[in-house]
Amino acid sequence: MNTKLLPVTPESIAEAGEIIRAGGLVGFPTETVYGLGANALNGDAVRMIFEAKGRPGDNPLITHVATEAEIPPLIRGHIPAAARALMDAYWPGPMTLIFPKSDLIPPEVSAGLDTVGIRMPSHPAARALIQAAGVPIAAPSANRSGRPSPTTAKHVMDDMDGRIPLILDGGPCDVGVESTVIDVTGDVPRVLRPGGVTPEMIAKACGAVEVDGAVMRPLREGEKPRSPGMKYRHYAPTGDLTIFEGEAEAVARAICARYDEAPDNAAILALPGHEALYGARRVIPLGQADSASSVAAALFAVLRQLDDEGAEHIFSEAVDAEGVGLAVMNRLGRAAAFHIVKV
Repeated sequence: MNTKLLPVTPESIAEAGEIIRAGGLVGFPTETVYGLGANALNGDAVRMIFEAKGRPGDNPLITHVATEAEIPPLIRGHIPAAARALMDAYWPGPMTLIFPKSDLIPPEVSAGLDTVGIRMPSHPAARALIQAAGVPIAAPSANRSGRPSPTTAKHVMDDMDGRIPLILDGGPCDVGVESTVIDVTGDVPRVLRPGGVTPEMIAKACGAVEVDGAVMRPLREGEKPRSPGMKYRHYAPTGDLTIFEGEAEAVARAICARYDEAPDNAAILALPGHEALYGARRVIPLGQADSASSVAAALFAVLRQLDDEGAEHIFSEAVDAEGVGLAVMNRLGRAAAFHIVKV
C-alpha cells in the first residue's frame, strides 16, 4: 500500500472523510497526539486499526465526535450531572468521558466492555475530518502498539508507512500526551488515564474527583483495562528506561553512577535547568521550560529521538506528579514498566 502524506487542506480533509466512510483508516492530528481513525460504527473497519497497530484486542478505543448532538445515540441513558459539568468546562478539548454504551457501538470499539469513551477534540483538522466523514471516528494513537505516541505526522509515517492509505499533516501537537480519561458512570468522576485536563481541574468543575490506583502501577491479575493505556507497557522506547525519583542533587548523583556503569550508548533525560548537574555526560532536556506542560509536549518526541539515536540505556529524572505532571509520570512509568528508583 502506498501511504500518502498530505497537508491539511479542504481537499485532503474531503479525501480523508471519504476513506473513513468507505471503511478505511486515516492518520490525523489532534491537540493531544496523532490518531489512527476508522468509522466507529463499523466493526470491520475498527478491526483494521488493531491490525495496523498490532494492538491487543482487549484494549478499548476512544470514539471522537465533533458536536454534542452526536453523543445521545452512542450512549445508554442520560448524561450525568458531573459529565455535563465537565463537558461544559473542557470540551472541545483533551478529555474523554466514559459512558454506558448503546448497541450502536460495536464490541471492537469497547473491547467487549459495556462502556464507551467519547471525546470531542479541539483541533480544527480533527473536527473537520469527523464532519467530512459524517460518522463518529474511533481512534487510538497512530503508532505501532507499545511505541511512543506520535506528535508529528513524520512519527506516524515512521510507524504506519505502507499500512494505511493517508496521513493528514497538521503540524506538531500542542498537548503532547493523550487525553484525560474520566469514568463518569459512578457517583464521583474517576480518572483512569491522566492528561491535559488535570484532577485539580476536574474537581473545580465537579466538586470531587478520584484517581484510579492503576494510574501509577500495572494492572493486577484479573483486572480488566477500562481505558486505553491501562493494561500494557505503552509509550516505550527501544532502550531500557529507568526513572529516578527524589531530591534533584541526590537523583543526579544516582543517575551519574548508573550512567558511568552503563555501556557507551546511554542517555540521561533531565528536567530543564538540571543539565549542569550531569557534567559532560549525554543529556537530553525534557522540554524547553521548567513546567510540566513543556515536558508533556516534548516527551514522546524525545523518546523517539532516543530510538533514532540508538540509545540502549536511558536514565530519567522523575516529574512532580501534580497537575499535568501526573500525566507525564503515568506515561514515563508505563514506558519504563514502572521501574522507578526512589533515591
